[in-house]
Amino acid sequence: MNIFTALRESHDLQRALCRRLVTKQLVQAAREATFLQLAVELAAHAAAEERFLYAPLLMVDAGLSASRHALAEHHEAEELVEALKVRDKTGAAWLKQARELGTCVRHHLDEEEQGFFQLAGRLLTATQKARLAKRYLADVARMRKMLG
Repeated sequence: MNIFTALRESHDLQRALCRRLVTKQLVQAAREATFLQLAVELAAHAAAEERFLYAPLLMVDAGLSASRHALAEHHEAEELVEALKVRDKTGAAWLKQARELGTCVRHHLDEEEQGFFQLAGRLLTATQKARLAKRYLADVARMRKMLG
């Protein structure tokens, strides 16, 4: 396994949770559980990805700009999650903001998979990609447990 395969697994989960979160038929308890799962997944993934993909690329001139951009998008999603941490998750305004989070997350994931990963693939060796995957997977599992 390489770092990109490991990241895509979390990306797929994030997309599914974003879709489920804004399903209109979702009852309050299910929406709460889905939001919590999404918030944990986003935070765990972002922390591990920043440590084990962005940080190594920040050390290379060619990876600096793309890594900074990706970090900014993580911050944007983090702020949206914080804004959604209200008690009542049933109102139209909350759903609108949840859709905005979904749009932000999908944009970021698509951008990573269609551009950032290719750049990183050129800058990292096969050995680095495999080593980073192991470290990412261990850290994201630790973060999920800690945050969940």
